[in-house]
Amino acid sequence: MIDYTQLYDKLTTIIDKNNIKLNELLKNHTYTRLGGKADIFLTPSTYEEVQAVVKFAKQENMPFTLLGNGSNLIVKDGGIRGIVILLENFNNISVKGNQLTAQSGAAIIAASRYALKEHLSGLEFACGIPGTVGGALFMNAGAYGGEIKDVLDSAIVIDRDGEIVKRSASDLELSYRTSNIPEKGDIVLEAIFNLTPGNYEEIKAIMDDLTFKRESKQPLEYPSCGSVFKRPPGYFAGKLIQDSGLQGTRIGGAEVSTKHAGFIVNKDNATAEEYISLIKHVQKTVKEKFDVSLEREVKIIGEDL
Repeated sequence: MIDYTQLYDKLTTIIDKNNIKLNELLKNHTYTRLGGKADIFLTPSTYEEVQAVVKFAKQENMPFTLLGNGSNLIVKDGGIRGIVILLENFNNISVKGNQLTAQSGAAIIAASRYALKEHLSGLEFACGIPGTVGGALFMNAGAYGGEIKDVLDSAIVIDRDGEIVKRSASDLELSYRTSNIPEKGDIVLEAIFNLTPGNYEEIKAIMDDLTFKRESKQPLEYPSCGSVFKRPPGYFAGKLIQDSGLQGTRIGGAEVSTKHAGFIVNKDNATAEEYISLIKHVQKTVKEKFDVSLEREVKIIGEDL
């Protein structure tokens, strides 16, 4: 039996006690509003605290999970064992020359807006992606023809041994909605983007157009995990789901969006189990009708009840 009171006391020696919570409900920290409790929930304020937590977890043989901002994630109803880290305090963004540096907890939308303010082009595609900079690197986020690997120079990470390391973009092996960050066990602290000087009004016009497309087509009025499935080669996931007659299909409080078939929304206090069951139902139906396998883009973590 793990003595969490004792672990709490140990953690207060390496991280401010105001940034430590026991049995924190994770549905309060995910875009889907799904998820059970984290045994230990941490919001460190410095890179040194993150290093110390990683080394502490290794010393205590405890699992730890990096949550990001929970935008492309489903946390199961049983929650997550061990330590869960949220890097919401790391949100600084700065520009030097044509390079923009953003900490991992900053919203990628905020980074794109900062680039606009500095008359820098390259991050326009990210103006509607609801995730953090760290999460965007983790899955090589993209939209409207652009993706992180197009503009990333390098990243500062903490490796699984708790050491701060600089990785070049090529080191991260970025490809369609994937990277080697989870495989290596890295925690992204900040990212450096190579951008190009541009005209403010032209950059803004592109961002306004992309924002309009997103707001008019996506079901932003309900909690969701964003786009659920990767684009299958030669097809569009949303079109396949729509043509399968699945829009409006519900399991419990989870529903295939009637506004955009590629989204599943938390319409009425859904559980993670209901949400995941609906994802599987969509995959099964599309496979039966079109013989196309839909691969999840959204990550599912945690334990069942």
